[in-house]
Order: sequence, then structure tokens, then C-alpha cells
Amino acid sequence: MSFRAPVAEMAFTIRHVAGLDRAIAEGLHGDLTPDLAEAILEEAGRFASDVVAPLNQVGDRQGAVLEDGTVTMPPGFREAYRTWSEAGWNALPGPVEYGGQGLPLLLNAPCVEMWNAASMSFGLGPLLTAGGVEALAKHGSESLRERYLAKLVSGEWTATMNLTEPQAGSDLSGLRTRAEPAGDGSYRIRGEKIFITWGEHDLTDNIVHLVLARIEGAPAGTKGISLFVVPKVLPDGSRNDLRCAGLEHKLGIHGSPTCTMVYGEKGGAVGWLVGEANRGLACMFTMMNNARLCVGLQGVGIAERAYQQALSYARERRQGRAGAAASGMSPIIEHPDVQRMLLTMKAMTGAARGICYLTAEALDRAHRAPDEAERRAALDRASLLTPVAKAFSTDIGIEVASLGIQVHGGMGYVEETGAAQHLRDARIAAIYEGTNGIQAIDLVTRKLPLQDGAVVRGQIAAMRGIAERVLREASPAFGFTAPRLREAIGSLDTATSFLLRALRSNRPEEALAGATPYLRLFGLAQGGAALAQAALAAHAAASGGDTDPAHPARIALARFFAENLATAARGLEQTVTAGAGYLQDAPLALAG
Repeated sequence: MSFRAPVAEMAFTIRHVAGLDRAIAEGLHGDLTPDLAEAILEEAGRFASDVVAPLNQVGDRQGAVLEDGTVTMPPGFREAYRTWSEAGWNALPGPVEYGGQGLPLLLNAPCVEMWNAASMSFGLGPLLTAGGVEALAKHGSESLRERYLAKLVSGEWTATMNLTEPQAGSDLSGLRTRAEPAGDGSYRIRGEKIFITWGEHDLTDNIVHLVLARIEGAPAGTKGISLFVVPKVLPDGSRNDLRCAGLEHKLGIHGSPTCTMVYGEKGGAVGWLVGEANRGLACMFTMMNNARLCVGLQGVGIAERAYQQALSYARERRQGRAGAAASGMSPIIEHPDVQRMLLTMKAMTGAARGICYLTAEALDRAHRAPDEAERRAALDRASLLTPVAKAFSTDIGIEVASLGIQVHGGMGYVEETGAAQHLRDARIAAIYEGTNGIQAIDLVTRKLPLQDGAVVRGQIAAMRGIAERVLREASPAFGFTAPRLREAIGSLDTATSFLLRALRSNRPEEALAGATPYLRLFGLAQGGAALAQAALAAHAAASGGDTDPAHPARIALARFFAENLATAARGLEQTVTAGAGYLQDAPLALAG
């Protein structure tokens, strides 16, 4: 089944839900206009649909291959990547002083979604490069920026993130890779890294590895970790002392090479310090925060592609009779339970998309707003939303892909249709760039207390404002959207108060016990508010004479979400506020 990027829905969401039009009116984005933004998305949609999407099954079935230390990407990847980078897509959000176009993250977010919906294996490489650009632009010395940024911004070279080691995954305190000063300003890096995405490939002439390592004599634990640029090819054109020692055989994303990288077997790989010594995690988190939003967009992209395929299949596949008046077998899309599954897929995808785009808009304001106080407030809002964007959206990617298989029935369980690939590919996104459990812990223990709870209270107030607008302005077509959304936001408010009290009362275990259901609750409330905002914009446009056929669909989707999915909020609230008893019972229940 062919994929078509949902450009109209993306453009509507960035403009009328995330607030691109308002930001343009305020002068935050230079000469960008809504029409130009839509034109860029149209062109990106064509490229994703026509050039990248055909690579998806090729990458899955043939995969990347390691032979004699060289990784060969699947057929078509090399040509598509070169065309993609030469067309300027990698440079879209990059800094202008290094050849970038300086366009907002909010415009790039739909593009990231498109590349990953078309082929997640293809989209992963640019995702890491974007993080590398941000880390070097913010923390790199002038010489490192001059040496590497222009080629990374253009996509002529790619970047990687080297954190994980066999004994140091989520907890980097056990990191053992060493860095020894060479006396000339460079260092010699020795160690092994695992799970390195696009660590070796044949798409570009150079790969710029950003590697965490310990300088001799550094403090133990995470306080003694530094970040280094370790290129595959050195400035003099010689090959650095590093190699790909193996490729992982994975459940999904077969077209993306996941490498074991070995540094310094022949005396030490040459690297240069990024930022201050022993402050490497601060530099790396610049990459990781960027990557976490992009991984959330991967979840949205996979969900969108799985939904499109399931919808197409449901329109063609005939089984049973849908209603007494039906003659012969009906398309399965006419059966109520299949409609429920498809609506769930579409509504959850739209909710996750809204959350991710809102996060991108907050990040833009944090960098571009003219007032320092507004930049600070926007950064706090982005910090609050980022773990939700990452975890909720990637959970949705898995759930929607699984429902897609269910819609296909037995045909979904065989590889022939391609529905199973979406689930296999989606599964990793909830694990890498900080597992979703870590995102929930981050949300509850670090983000809720921001400004003594004022940041999350402000976000809840904004959601309430949308619900109140639905109540005041909506037509009968909205059904029970307003009361159900208000109930979900009320549950979020109650759960938030409980968690803040637990943290202030030095009861962190109770807060941690409810962290994951709380993040889900937050996602339901915020996602429902985003869909309601889209429905309100559609309703206003229709009232003004706009005959866009998608407008009634947006109202119907917001109503379905509120009446059928947001209703889970009350149960999640109870889990957060009264479910921590399992901490006492777990040793007994898990014994033996």
C-alpha cells in the first residue's frame, strides 16, 4: 500500500493548534508566511511519498550489511539520501551562519514526521545529525564549529550519538570509555560503544561521532563524563582509529545500521573536547532533548502510516454483512467494531501529533521570543511537554500499529502485507532516547516541580480554556466533547496535586509508582485539548463560510476522542492517587 503524507492535516495543525500563524504575526519567523509554510510541506510530502516511502520494505527485507568493516545500506538509500540532502531538507532548521535555512522547528516537525512515516530507517540518520548540529552549535569551540557544522547542516556528513556501553545503558555512571590528553589539544579515545544508530554506512564520506568518555583522573559517576568529537575521517584525510565491529540483528528498523563501535585499537582514536571537561552530559542532553521530540514524531509517523494502510485495507476487504439491509458481503469498514478501531487509530495519532507540534512551538519561542521572560516561560513549557511528546507518542505508535494488524486480521500477521513491519519498527521508539519509564520519572520528579508547580498549572489552565470554549461556542455536532474533556482535565489536575504533595512531603516512592499512568493521563488530556482546538478552528471556519470537507471530520474526531478515549482519565487518576500499594505487595507477589 502506498503512503501519502497528510500534508493538509499537518499544515492545519501547525497553524491552528500549535500557533504558527500567531508566531508569524508576532514576527518570530522573519519572512515566513503561512502560504510559504504550506508550500514547503507540500514539497516535503511529495518527496517523502514518492522517493522515501518506496524504500521502506526494501530496507526491512534486505537491511544494512556489514562486510570487512564496511556497512552497505539497502538498495536505493544512497541515491535517495543524496537527493534529499542536496534538495536542502537537512538544512531546513539549521543555523543560517553555517548554511542552514533557519526555519522554525514547528515547520520542521511535520517534515521529520514525514521522513519517518515514509521510512523510519531512513529518517533515523538525519534525526541524529540534527542533534549533533545543535550540540556543536551550542557547546563546540569556534574551530570545531568551523570544521564540522557546515557539512553537518547540509547533510554532506552525518553525526551520531555514542552513549551506551554494555555495562552502562540508562545509567551512565558505569561508563568506561577513556580519553587521554595528547598534548596538542586533542585526546586519544579508547573504548567500546553499543547500539550506535548509523554508526557506519556508505551514504556520506565522513561520520562525526559525538562520544562520551572519561578523562583520566575525572570524578567517578556521571560528574566525570566529557563529550568528544571523534570523526571517522580526520581533517588531514586519514582514517581515524575506530571501526564498526558488528551490526545488531533487530526486531525492526532493519534498514538502519545499529552498530557496535570500537575506538582506539591501534593507539587511540583522535578526538576533540566539546564544551567543558566533565560537563559532557550537559552537552549531550542538548542532543537528547532534540532527539526526544523527534522520536515522539517517529511514533506519530509510524501511527499515521499504519492507519493509512489499515483504512485502505478496510475499504477493500469484504467479510460478513454490515446490517440487515446489506446484500452480500460488506467492506469491513462498515462494521462498527472496525470503525471503532480505525477511529481510535486516527484520533490517537492526531492527539500525539498535536502534542509534538505544541512542543516544537514552545522550543521555537524559547529561542526566538524577544522578551527574556517569555523565552524562559516557553523553555519551561517545552521542558514539561517533551517527556509527554516522546513517551505518549511512541506508546501510541505501538498501539496504533498493533490495531492496524488487528484490522487486517490474519493478513496482518504475515509479512506480505507490510502491516507487521510497522509494529516491529515502532517498538524501539519507546525504548531508545530514554525509555518511556524514564520519561515518566523525568516528568513527575523534575518537570512538575518547575516554578513550584506553576508551569504545569499554567498548562492545565490552557487546556481548561479550550474546554470552556467548546462549551460556549460549539454546535450540537460536538456532542459530549466539552464535559468529557473537562472531566479528563479535572482528573489531571487532581493527580498533579497528589504528586506534588507527595514530592513535597518526601514521599518519592508514591510519586514514582504513579509516574507512568500519570504521563498517560497527561497525554490524554493534552491530546484531547489539541483535537478540540482543531475542531474549534474548523467550526469557526465553517461558520465563516469555509466549505473545507475536512472540517466536519475534525469535529467528529474530537468528539470520538473525548467520548471514547479520554474517559480512561478517571481510572488513571485513581491509579496515580491510590495505586502505590503495590510497592509493599510486589516482593510477595513476585516471589518465586
